[in-house]
Amino acid sequence: MLPIRFDHPILRSFGIRKPQVVGFLPYWLMDKADADYSSYLTTLTYFGLAVDVDGKPIYLTNPQEEEPGWTTLKGDRFTAKREEAKKHNLKTSLLVHSADEDKVSELIQNPEIAAHALVSEVAPIMQSRGFTDLNLDIESFLPASDSARANYTLFARTVAEDVRKSKLGTVTIEIPPIALVKKFLIDPFAIGAIADYVVLMTYDYHYSGSFLAGPVAPIGGAGDVREFDVETAIAEAVRVIPKEKILLGIPLYGYQWETLQETLGAATIPGGASTASLRRVAELLKDCPTCKTAMDPVAGEPVTVFETDDYFNHIYYENEASMKEKIKLAQKYQLGGIALWALGYEDAATLVPLVAYKRFFLLPR
Repeated sequence: MLPIRFDHPILRSFGIRKPQVVGFLPYWLMDKADADYSSYLTTLTYFGLAVDVDGKPIYLTNPQEEEPGWTTLKGDRFTAKREEAKKHNLKTSLLVHSADEDKVSELIQNPEIAAHALVSEVAPIMQSRGFTDLNLDIESFLPASDSARANYTLFARTVAEDVRKSKLGTVTIEIPPIALVKKFLIDPFAIGAIADYVVLMTYDYHYSGSFLAGPVAPIGGAGDVREFDVETAIAEAVRVIPKEKILLGIPLYGYQWETLQETLGAATIPGGASTASLRRVAELLKDCPTCKTAMDPVAGEPVTVFETDDYFNHIYYENEASMKEKIKLAQKYQLGGIALWALGYEDAATLVPLVAYKRFFLLPR
């Protein structure tokens, strides 16, 4: 008997589908992303091309120097990874991005013109390199007026329409969780209707500039020990976005803070924080006799504390156990899948639960 393909179009027509597992590959992690990801992923997303105020990608940072995302996209290292992904039947996605508040504000002044310019520029790039998804990552973390929100929605809608008219593939759009509860640039309801997939960036609840050390992507605790958490964000998202479109963002990194106290949630020392890739944390824990590691039962995230001569270090991060908990959340809410930021940060164990998740299938409710 032939195996059942749960990604078959006929089964999809009945609402039976496989989850998506997207791995973001930033140009600066090209060499560190050295694992075979084919057992974990369905899509490899290249990060990315920076978008200018006119909607076109930025190719030059100055007359003598190319923009690094563009240079790496054309280079042998990414070409090899793209070919490897193709060999394992992984989809590939091209991400275009801007997080410069001033540039984003100018970009949406003429949303349709900028959108047409963007797609006309990236279409030949996608076609020549076999990308079948355009990922639109335009980020703003400031309150926005109704007109600004409408302009961004028009920009995103026009991009999506042009991509589909050109038969380039699907469109994925990033949404920060804060936009679900506050009036920021991105309107989740509108974008959920436009996009094929939405990446819910459920991380950085604590970050390098936080005054207190704490979990980066806490599953629980909202209304008790914190204002917002991952499950609350998901519950808000599925109210306004079709659940099958939502990809749960999971960080493959944590943060390390210096503090003067061993107590969890201690105040951080200004300037004493750094990003902690899961790979670096795993190396630290191999030989750290003073490290004390525990699972935060509310956050569902591990924390390691160790003492140096003058201060304590608190590291919150993901591991295999916390990955399983986040997969359970994605399954509980019947989400479309998971998105990982970023390949090259991971250790040897944390991605392992994705092998079984990738084989999982979602039934209609």
